[in-house]
Amino acid sequence: MSSELAFYVHIPYCVRRCGYCDFNTYTPSELAISSDLSGVSRSYIDLLIQEIELARATSDATVVPTIFFGGGTPTLMEPVDLGRVISAIGDRFELAPNAEITTEANPDTVTPAKLEQLRAAGINRISFGMQSAATHVLAALDRTHNPDNVRAAVEGTRAAGFDEVSVDLIYGAPGESLSDWEQTLDSALSLPISHISAYALIVEQGTKLGAQVKRGEVVMPDDDETADKYVLADKKFLAAGFDWYELSNWSKPGSQCRHNMAYWNGDNWWGAGPGAHSHIDGRRFWNVKHPNAYKEKMASTGNPMHEQEILDPHAIKSEATMLQIRLREGISSDGLGAEVSTKLRGYVDGGFLDPIAWKGGRVVLTRAGRLIADRIVREILF
Repeated sequence: MSSELAFYVHIPYCVRRCGYCDFNTYTPSELAISSDLSGVSRSYIDLLIQEIELARATSDATVVPTIFFGGGTPTLMEPVDLGRVISAIGDRFELAPNAEITTEANPDTVTPAKLEQLRAAGINRISFGMQSAATHVLAALDRTHNPDNVRAAVEGTRAAGFDEVSVDLIYGAPGESLSDWEQTLDSALSLPISHISAYALIVEQGTKLGAQVKRGEVVMPDDDETADKYVLADKKFLAAGFDWYELSNWSKPGSQCRHNMAYWNGDNWWGAGPGAHSHIDGRRFWNVKHPNAYKEKMASTGNPMHEQEILDPHAIKSEATMLQIRLREGISSDGLGAEVSTKLRGYVDGGFLDPIAWKGGRVVLTRAGRLIADRIVREILF
């Protein structure tokens, strides 16, 4: 049983829903509330603090190494209220001396004053949703931010005293050319950042984009073009001093996102807020999804949990394989069995697995291997 417990804090509010997004987020109009979310901030934070008290009462952990505010758009909340969450966790647990405390942010929702307030509240890492530097790509994604605001936001974050700043990119949007993507990469790498994430766009059912694709109104790029964009990104990031540490994440030395590493390594974490998932010692549980249902459950029972499952040893091992093979360190080849080892030997010979790591007893993806990671996982598990 681990003495550490990471916290994910879900902020389920956005000014507008992006066309590709299927995250558990809600706009003011969907919730029939004022577009000024400052009035929601305090009451919602009160509920989160109540759930943090539940975590304290049910967990044996003592130390919190990381806190991550995700959403949604956490920076729509008042910085002082995000600070109340940090204080609540610190009052009930012990914050590690070097605790990583991250918030996601939309570049349009921060000002120099707000950035200083966020830093004063205890946040020490910010991840901006940049997505693209091309205006027509942002329009295809239904993103609301002005791409010119990204630089001002990142530079303002540095000026406010943040050493760790990340940007998130999305590639493979309808109408995005390879040159559009290169423009985005060059723009991102010109910023004073320490971390960068790049995710291939996935069309999810039930989203506006999913409906557009189904109706034939937009055409998605083919897989080869998407692969070319990943390779271009990896080459440019490496040349700029950003090394990959997870399939979709690159950082300067020492700037990996430690909170996300907790997920990939199967550590314990508590997810607070509507729809948030938690994992403690092989037990996974998740909260009711809608903010109104969350509020009602907290008021009536003090526990927002919707369902749970207990992972058996096979499930734990399978999940560890699926997640950790995405990491630069890969997984151990011990115990894979002769049949799987024979299959993987072919991937070593084909240039998809690192031959030096293989000789040392590790299964580590090469750049080409990262493009077919799911296929290699299937060879191991099925």
